Amino acid sequence: MNGVHGCARTGLSPAVALFASLADPTRLRILQRLARGQARVVDLTGELGLAQSTVSKHLACLRDCGLVDYRPVGRASVYSLARPELLDLLASAEQLLAATGDAVALCSNYGPGGTGIGDEKGVR
Repeated sequence: MNGVHGCARTGLSPAVALFASLADPTRLRILQRLARGQARVVDLTGELGLAQSTVSKHLACLRDCGLVDYRPVGRASVYSLARPELLDLLASAEQLLAATGDAVALCSNYGPGGTGIGDEKGVR
């Protein structure tokens, strides 16, 4: 992992590092989009309404975390999910959120304006 947007966190367990990488809203949106199929940076910027530099930095983080991969096609790179298990993880998370309703969103620790109490070294 590198230092892009909090991807490098020394002293964290692998599970904490994985969920920290998924906790960023932009990275999660990119992963959700890639779950529907491969995409180039230009595709992601257009579909997600983000700057090219933002998408590229988050893709670098996700690539360093082993969650996405890419292959060159001409002068562009086509990105995809690196592990099919990530689809299962995202689907399980959606099922869990559906089952718990607003409980997570309303959580005083991790919901909007939450204190982050219980975070390992303040990772949110």
